[in-house]
Amino acid sequence: MKTTWLKTAIAIAAGALSTQALAAGFALNEQSISGMGTSFAGRSSAADDATTLFGNPAGMSRLKREEVSFGMAAIHAKTDIKHNSASYGSLLGRGSGTTSGSNDGDMVPTTAVPMGYYVKPLDDKWAIGVGIYVPFGLITDYEGGFQGRYFGDYSEVRVITVQPTVSYRFNEKLSIGFGPTINRIDGKLESAVPPLLGANDSRVKIEGDDTALGFNVGVLYEFTPHTRAGITYRSKVDYTLEGDTKITGNDPALLGTQSYGKYDASLDLETPESVDVSVTHELNDQWTLYAGAMLTRWSRLESIVVENEGMGPGAAANFGTIAEEQDWHDTWSYAIGAAYKLNKQWTLRTGLAFDQSPTNNTHRSPRIPTGDRTAVSFGLAWNPTDDVTVDLAYSYLWEEDTKIRQNKSYAGGLAQESYSSTYENSAHGFGAALSYRF
Repeated sequence: MKTTWLKTAIAIAAGALSTQALAAGFALNEQSISGMGTSFAGRSSAADDATTLFGNPAGMSRLKREEVSFGMAAIHAKTDIKHNSASYGSLLGRGSGTTSGSNDGDMVPTTAVPMGYYVKPLDDKWAIGVGIYVPFGLITDYEGGFQGRYFGDYSEVRVITVQPTVSYRFNEKLSIGFGPTINRIDGKLESAVPPLLGANDSRVKIEGDDTALGFNVGVLYEFTPHTRAGITYRSKVDYTLEGDTKITGNDPALLGTQSYGKYDASLDLETPESVDVSVTHELNDQWTLYAGAMLTRWSRLESIVVENEGMGPGAAANFGTIAEEQDWHDTWSYAIGAAYKLNKQWTLRTGLAFDQSPTNNTHRSPRIPTGDRTAVSFGLAWNPTDDVTVDLAYSYLWEEDTKIRQNKSYAGGLAQESYSSTYENSAHGFGAALSYRF
């Protein structure tokens, strides 16, 4: 039963889970539509528009005019669940057998990811700006009778970041940039609790939020007017989520231990730091090439510890302090891309990316059914005037088949649940943005 509660807590602990995200772990990539067109291959070195505030704040020094950029990415995911099975065994009156339920998949509704940036050059050296974007986010909603419901069946989590930023250009070659980040995380997670006595499931729902600070810093070096390299460091962020746990149902066993009710909950969490490196080379007046790599320190997510307060002795025995090993590992992502300028008004983009998954076969659950993924992207930029740019992008990603093998015991080992399946995940991403220069 502790593990049942923990499966709900894991998602809020992670901050956001990424079944539908176009990045591994629980990260979202959609902070730039122009970057989306090249699979984010030149994210820390391109500095093409105001979205460089996120990609590399040092790149703001390359912008010659005051600029505002607004965009939206829509993500449509598809999941096929195959080879599924689930079983239970209990010495408390439930007996043993096969856990009933469906595996319809496609638990991710179409999701929108907004972004907005403003950059103002003060002179030929200094520039300031502010950005609002969503670095993490998730909505997963399995059908009500999902066979793996005891390991999580509903998740809605998001992180919204505000980043005021400044950049300084030392000379024609070297620029730096820095921006503190103000990060707001909130979420709502639910899962079913298997019956110990009787026949009906109980429910666990957790809601929590917090605001915490971090920072992004970047360096941009221009070897020649046509070749530049950038490196961006995004800091870890320490959260202490405060919220509540609500346990509902009519299981005689939980009624007897007075487990039903609403309780205060808290959770300490570190989201990982990352280092993003890329190179941009303008081959000629028409072709620009991009290459990039990013290291993310997912190994910070070693285990999850949830503290609940205000419970009686019986409820505390089941839902008081919960800990579970996660053992995520650090990951690398790689991307290459190209842009072709047809003429002054039109530019075409494309890119290819590979992203490792930080999860492992031992602890992967239906809440985080992700594996290594590959993505291909296409983009289009239209400049009807010198003041306006419209960016459009499309990405398609697919993952390796991912296996779920979950087992848990509860009620002091007197009852067990298991669920196994194979997930085939893919997603379409669509993006549009408008940039205006004053």
